[in-house]
Amino acid sequence: MNRRRTILELRWPQTSEFTSVAKLWQKDASTLLLEFVWQAYDIFWAEVVSRIDTSQADDDLERSITQLFEPKIREVMTGREPFYVQHGPYEEETRQAMPAQPPQYDIAFILYSNPRIMWPIEAKVLRTHGAVAKYVKDIQDQFLTCRYAPFSSEGGMLGYLFSGHPAVAFNNIAEKVPCKLNTHPDFEQRDHRVSYHERTIPPGKKYSGDFSCHHMILRITQNRKKTEGDGL
Repeated sequence: MNRRRTILELRWPQTSEFTSVAKLWQKDASTLLLEFVWQAYDIFWAEVVSRIDTSQADDDLERSITQLFEPKIREVMTGREPFYVQHGPYEEETRQAMPAQPPQYDIAFILYSNPRIMWPIEAKVLRTHGAVAKYVKDIQDQFLTCRYAPFSSEGGMLGYLFSGHPAVAFNNIAEKVPCKLNTHPDFEQRDHRVSYHERTIPPGKKYSGDFSCHHMILRITQNRKKTEGDGL
């Protein structure tokens, strides 16, 4: 692949892994940024979802939700973190030669000290708890091939669930990836699971082979509070 260098690559030719750098600031930096996501969801649900009939929404769902959701993450951050959050940043590291467009994340936490290093989050609309094919495809084809998150040993998936139960969605995801979904000790009361994987590393690269994927199911329904944490 004949690829010219970008400004990012010229300015920051050396890269580290996201969580190793962030841990210099705070040991549980990864848990903190995930907490920002959940706090943002609570605000987003109260200010947007609870005020509309989401069953009437049917166009450009993933993009419009994410575009509204990302500012809520910024709202709950303190501004003292060594990273910022951005909607739609490009992953230059795994781009193909021009004129191909580089991969683009729905949301990513980006280190101020080296903007090439990102902790990405991908989002997928789940119209029902069984409609997980596109969600699973992102894990298999993007995260586990190192096309996404080359400089991070962790990443996240958001499932915008319009109908059904998170527990059933998790079961379907685990079956189709396939993987085991574990409860996160810091988010036991949330619809949050973690899976652990060994990634395929491209020849000549030194990316982390170990990868943790955080699965967060966000209910986009008006009865969230009534049904949160319910069984099957």
